[in-house]
Amino acid sequence: MGRRALRGIDPALDLSPFLKSLDELPDSWSPYGWFGRHAPLELEVGSGKGLFLETASVQRPAHDFFGIEISRKYARFSAARLAKASRPNARIVQGDAQRLVAQYIRPASLAAVHIYFPDPWWKKRHRRRRVMNKPFLIDLERTLEPGGWLHFWTDVHEYFLESMSLLNQITSLQGPLAVTPQPAEHDLDYRTHFERRMRQHGEPVFRAKFVKRGAGDRPCDGEEV
Repeated sequence: MGRRALRGIDPALDLSPFLKSLDELPDSWSPYGWFGRHAPLELEVGSGKGLFLETASVQRPAHDFFGIEISRKYARFSAARLAKASRPNARIVQGDAQRLVAQYIRPASLAAVHIYFPDPWWKKRHRRRRVMNKPFLIDLERTLEPGGWLHFWTDVHEYFLESMSLLNQITSLQGPLAVTPQPAEHDLDYRTHFERRMRQHGEPVFRAKFVKRGAGDRPCDGEEV
């Protein structure tokens, strides 16, 4: 299923508090000072229209959330969504997730990483572009704190199996652990817009989570959210 056209953005909205471009960040930049407080930090890779950032930030106000979205128009749309909803604990960066994690995320600093429905890059010659690749997963393990969670969902069974195998081969994260889908209580009670479309069309969604053990095995707050 392709992405639908985006609604226009209200020109009166100030996106600057909610949106940064990766290409414009100084080498010394860190996401931890972006929110003006010290709180558990969660990263979403590929934020799309920003539904997860908007809903998770209100469900867990004690946590800070930031997304990375490679598409400029979708990053701006997500920022507009957060600005309109006045979310003080959610932000988005426009740019490449692999570069962001490798360059700007400190070791053992993320409470959770969320990867929902990444581009499967169907053609064999494009497989190297998949975000679930060896260097990126090694970086994610490095950046997760002990007790931190990696959530991965996809509608592509082959991609799911390949990712589970790769995670078990190259990381020491514990999993895959099962994720039970929750019934939607209203039209937008889904993790992302893509999940909403898949479930409403009766298409399967493959879900798993992994946890980083060590240093007391403290689980992240809201692990099931």
